[in-house]
Amino acid sequence: MIQTIADALAAQGYDTLTPVQEAVTDPALADADLLVSAQTGSGKTVGFGLAIAPTLLGDQPRFGAAGAPLALIIAPTRELAMQVAREITWLYGQAGAVVTTCVGGMDQRSERRALDRGAHVVVATPGRLCDHIKRGNIDLSTLRAVVLDEADEMLDLGFREELEFILSEAPEDRRTLLFSATVPAAIAKLAQSYQKDAQRISTTGEARQHADIEYRALNVHPRDTENAIINVLRFYEAKNAIVFCNTRAAVARLTTKFTNRGFSVVALSGELTQSERTNALQALRDGRARVCIATDVAARGIDLPNLELVIHADLPSNADTLLHRSGRTGRAGRKGVSALIVPPKMKTKANRLLGWAKLKAEWAAAPSAEEVNAADEARLLSDPAWEAPVPEEAADFVANLVATYSAEQLATAFVNLYRARASAPEELADPGSKDDSKRPAFGPSVWFSVSQGRNDGAEPRTLLPMLCRAGDLTKDDIGAIRVQASHSFVEILASSAPKFLNALGPDRTAEEGAVVTQLDKAPDLPKGGPASRAPRAPKPGGPKPQRKPAYDPDAPSHGREPRAPRDAAPMAETRAEKPKFDKPKFDKPRTDKPRADKPKADRPKFDKPKAPKGERPPKSHKTERSPMKPGAAPKPKADGSPPKAKAVWKKDGPKSDAPRRAAPAGDGKPAKKTYQRAGDPSKRFTPPHKMGKPGAKPARGKPAGGKGNFKPK
Repeated sequence: MIQTIADALAAQGYDTLTPVQEAVTDPALADADLLVSAQTGSGKTVGFGLAIAPTLLGDQPRFGAAGAPLALIIAPTRELAMQVAREITWLYGQAGAVVTTCVGGMDQRSERRALDRGAHVVVATPGRLCDHIKRGNIDLSTLRAVVLDEADEMLDLGFREELEFILSEAPEDRRTLLFSATVPAAIAKLAQSYQKDAQRISTTGEARQHADIEYRALNVHPRDTENAIINVLRFYEAKNAIVFCNTRAAVARLTTKFTNRGFSVVALSGELTQSERTNALQALRDGRARVCIATDVAARGIDLPNLELVIHADLPSNADTLLHRSGRTGRAGRKGVSALIVPPKMKTKANRLLGWAKLKAEWAAAPSAEEVNAADEARLLSDPAWEAPVPEEAADFVANLVATYSAEQLATAFVNLYRARASAPEELADPGSKDDSKRPAFGPSVWFSVSQGRNDGAEPRTLLPMLCRAGDLTKDDIGAIRVQASHSFVEILASSAPKFLNALGPDRTAEEGAVVTQLDKAPDLPKGGPASRAPRAPKPGGPKPQRKPAYDPDAPSHGREPRAPRDAAPMAETRAEKPKFDKPKFDKPRTDKPRADKPKADRPKFDKPKAPKGERPPKSHKTERSPMKPGAAPKPKADGSPPKAKAVWKKDGPKSDAPRRAAPAGDGKPAKKTYQRAGDPSKRFTPPHKMGKPGAKPARGKPAGGKGNFKPK
């Protein structure tokens, strides 16, 4: 092993390496591509840092001047990428390595300037790294090693195209290392495409997976899921705990509730900015926060040294997510607890998830209030402060307390102060009891008056959260709410009334200036309905007129004689004698047989007989006749008399009995003979100066023929 790397490990307290770290540092695999599967929390980050160290440094103990990156490490999430960067920084710190991050949510211009200054190792997320490659901000020509951390998670998140693009841009002679908790078919295909003779390393069997984690499945009533989480946190009093939810809305809701209950809470979800997510994790590491409410964005790779408890507020969707969530605790030989909150409807799903993950959980009820108080007493009695000597600066104060108060008074004050530091445990219902819609008896109560009523826009749905926030109450501490016109009455449990008054302060003022006053007795509320409903004022314009009453046969007739019923027989005779309507004259006569079956003699007169073949005139427009050949005369009539030519009238011109002929067209062909009716405005004569060219298409509504139209003599 390189000396600078060995010194960095010794400085971090590494006496021995984990199985996965020993496997990847085998000298026989110094130049080979690796496909490594190991359980979460087994030290994979330090493992691939040790695996690529000989490839990056060679025989040199330190790195040279920073330029184009030598190693590229890709992680699925921002938090994991930042964590990997911290691990690589201390591992290569004494070797003089420059480590740069390129993750989403950070300033891209700052990352570009850092890449321009040079780096030995770049830790990135797939999306942001693709952006830098396409913009030409990073040079991959000198890469010696590429590491894909949590490769299966990156494929599940839909980064296949980004990974293939990045690996295609990297040099072909690089080393490629894939680290994954599992090796599904998609990972094997990716390794086959972008690795050369990869060596498969699997260090831990499934039977030993998560051996340092105690799994507990807690049966809870559907109404007590959030209260059960509070009792679990109070029962274990872990230094750090993570509560996993499936949605961002659930994260926001639980964060608000636990903050109001006195827990030091931070939130971690995808809707937060990168700086907020980084500050949340740092607060957990520094001890400024004790509980983290998170979505599955924190289920992969996040390492919190003091994390002792994982609570699944919502059951995960699959067994792999269950393993990764629980793997945040019980890391590197430390013990941890993974608790599943299981309502009755989710028991089958919980058993199925545990079976798929090959885990055994202890089924029990959630810790009750008595169990939480008993755990507090055990922790208090086992505290080493009982054996600590009296501090010198506090000796006089201790002597004064002993002389002033009795032992019982001192013990009482001590217990009260100790319990005031933490939230009180919740009373939980029996998990097997039915969720009745009936509310149990409220118990002894005290009535209060609030100086806000219906005229101020007050409603029970607005008063309830306001009183809970201002008076440090829960919805179970508040009973009836009766809204009046100018004020409201609120019923509060007698046991919670002192706490309510202390939270309000001496001025007894809640939010928005609402003044709360304690009543000596229950208010005198009108019977027969809610006191919040006042009688309505009459509408302007008088009462609304009533509808017309239904017919009453026994009602008086007011002097009018009732009409006698009609006789049905005469009406029927009248209908029978009434003649039927004749059909209009313009209706076509009905025929008994189809028209095709009738002989020619029976055809109607308007059916013209078909002309013999060869004598039928060609079809033409109804306003034009068939053109005649040059020199042909009109056909004589049937009686032998010459045909009579139609007269064409011209405005203010003489009447002529002879047909008008047009001059020959320019192409030598005779013009068509056109007959027009003077009574049809659309067929009137067109002056020569408005005629178009021969053969041109006539305008709409104008006669065809162009210059070939007949002209008057």
